[in-house]
Amino acid sequence: MHASRDTRGFAFESTLSKVARVLTGQYGVAVVFSPDGPRVEPGRIVIPDYELHGEVERDVLIGYLDLLVARAKHASLAQLDALPAGVAANLAQVIDDRRVCAQLLDEYPGARWFIGKLRLHAAERVRQRWPKLHWRDRLVWLVERAMWNEPPARIEASHALLAALHAAEDLLHEARASRSTAQSIAAAQALVARVRALSAGEVNSMMFTADPVEDIDTETAASSSAPLDGDDAVLPDQDSANSPPSDRSGGAQADNAVGMGQSLTDARQPSTRSDGGAGNATSSVSRATLSIPLATEFDDIRDLTGQGDSAAWRELRARARADTAPLKEKLERALSADERTHWRREQERGEIDRAALAKLATSPGYRTPFRTQRPAKGRDVAVTLLIDRSGSMAGRKIELARQCAAALCDALTQLSFDCEVLGYCSVESAPMKQLYERQLAGGADLRRYNRFVERLDLKVYKRFGATDLSGIAAIDCGHENPDGEALAWAATRLADRQAERRILMMFSDGYPSTGDGDPQVLRSDLRERVAAIGKRGIELVGIGVLTDAVEDFYPHNVVVSRLADLPSTVFSVLSSMLLTR
Repeated sequence: MHASRDTRGFAFESTLSKVARVLTGQYGVAVVFSPDGPRVEPGRIVIPDYELHGEVERDVLIGYLDLLVARAKHASLAQLDALPAGVAANLAQVIDDRRVCAQLLDEYPGARWFIGKLRLHAAERVRQRWPKLHWRDRLVWLVERAMWNEPPARIEASHALLAALHAAEDLLHEARASRSTAQSIAAAQALVARVRALSAGEVNSMMFTADPVEDIDTETAASSSAPLDGDDAVLPDQDSANSPPSDRSGGAQADNAVGMGQSLTDARQPSTRSDGGAGNATSSVSRATLSIPLATEFDDIRDLTGQGDSAAWRELRARARADTAPLKEKLERALSADERTHWRREQERGEIDRAALAKLATSPGYRTPFRTQRPAKGRDVAVTLLIDRSGSMAGRKIELARQCAAALCDALTQLSFDCEVLGYCSVESAPMKQLYERQLAGGADLRRYNRFVERLDLKVYKRFGATDLSGIAAIDCGHENPDGEALAWAATRLADRQAERRILMMFSDGYPSTGDGDPQVLRSDLRERVAAIGKRGIELVGIGVLTDAVEDFYPHNVVVSRLADLPSTVFSVLSSMLLTR
C-alpha cells in the first residue's frame, strides 16, 4: 500500500464513503476500490484501483466518485445493464453519463472541479492508447468529446471519424438533450444505425471513406484510420483480446471501453513479465514497504454487536469477572481518587471551600471563598481491542482472548469508558481469485500487489457506544492474519471517535501472514502502519500471546508467556495506561 494513500483504502475509502453518503443521501453507502471498477452496486460504489505515486491525483478519484454518485442518483442502471455488451451499450453509457453529471453539477456546483480533472485524465489515457484503439472505440471517445463540447485533439482527427460525426450531427444534438436513460439508449442506437448506414453506403456522404475492414461492426483490430496529417503511425490493436473487461455501469461488461467511465486498470499497457503465480508476481516487490491488495471490494466487514448467544455471554462474563473483579475495583478507586483532586479554588461562586473559611472570617473584603470541580477528563478515553483470528489462535488461545476481551470490555463499560472489540483474519475468496486470474491472463502488471486471492474478514463484536456486549461471545478463528491492513482499519475507526485519548491494543500470536503474500512485505507493511498510527496520536500496545514477535513491531509491547495470565496481565497494562496522564 502506498503511504500517500494512508492505510490503503481504509482512511481514504472511509472519507469517500462519507462523501458518497452526503451526495446520495443514503446512509450505509460504502466506497471500495477494485481493478474491475467503475460500477455501482446496491449500497456500494466501486472505484477503479489506483496509485498515487504521481500517477493518479486524488481529485481524479473524487471525480470518479462524483460520476458514480451521479449514475446512482439519476440513471436507470437496470436499463443499461439490460443492453448487450458492445458499441451501442458504450455509447449509451457515454450519453447518459453526460446527462447525469449535468444534473449532479446543478445540485453540487463544487463537483465541477473534480469532474474536470477526471475529463483531463481520461483524455490523457486515450491519447496514450490511441494508436492501438479499434475504430469503434475511437468513435465512442469522439462522441464522448462531443457530449462534453470538447474539440478533438490533433491525434484524434481522422477523416472517417470526423465525417461520421458530421453526418450524425442531428443525432448528437438529440443525445445532448437526453432527459432520461431511455432517451440516452435510444440516441445511442440511432447513432449506431446511422454509422452502419454510412459504412454500407446507404447514406450519400462523400466525406465518409472508412474502409469496410475497419467499420463499426468488424471484430478485427486493424485501426488504420490515420490522422489528417498522417504524421502519427497507427499500429494494429494488439490488446483488445487480452485486456481485462471494464464495467459499463452496474455490472455489465463492456468490450474495451474508453473514456471517462473506463477502468484505470484497462488503461495500463500489458506488461512483458512471465505469467507466473502469485509468488512470482510478488518476488520483484521485496523492497516494497506496504502490502497492497489487488482489490478491496471483496473485503467483508460484519457488525455482530448484540448478536451473540445470551447464555454463552453470561457464562463468559462470569468467568471474566472472577479473574478481573479485584483489578477493576482497584482501578475504580484509583480513578475516583484522582478525579477528586481536581478543584478550582479561589472562585466567586461554587461550593464553600472549607480551607478558605478562616480567611473569610479574618478578611472582610475577601470575596472568593468558593471552589468548583474541574471537568473530569480522566475517563474521556476510547479503547479498541483488536484480536488476531488466524488459524494459529485456535483452541486455548482464542478462548483466553475471548475471555480477556470480555473482562476488559465489561470493566471498561462499568467504569464509563468507551470501548470497541474487533477481530480480523483473511480467507480465500473465489470471486477475488477469478479477478486475479482475469488480470493475469490479460497481461496486467501485478508486481505491486501483495494480496491476490484472499479477502479480509473483519468483524465488529462490540462497537463504540453499544451497551449489549453479547457479540463478544461470538469471537472465533479464521485463516490468515494480514496484521498491517487490519491494524489500519481499526486505527481509522478509532481515530473517527471523539475522545481526549485513544488506546489501541493489538492481540497477536505471531508474525503477519497470508497464503498468497510475501512475508517480508507483510512485515515491513506492519512496521509502516505502526509508525503511522503513532504519528496520529493513538497509543498502541502490542500484546504477544505466547510469542515475542510483537517486540519486532510495537515500541510498546507486552509478552504473555502463560495463557492463564492473559486477562490479568492485559488488565494491569491497560489500568496503568488509564492512570497515566
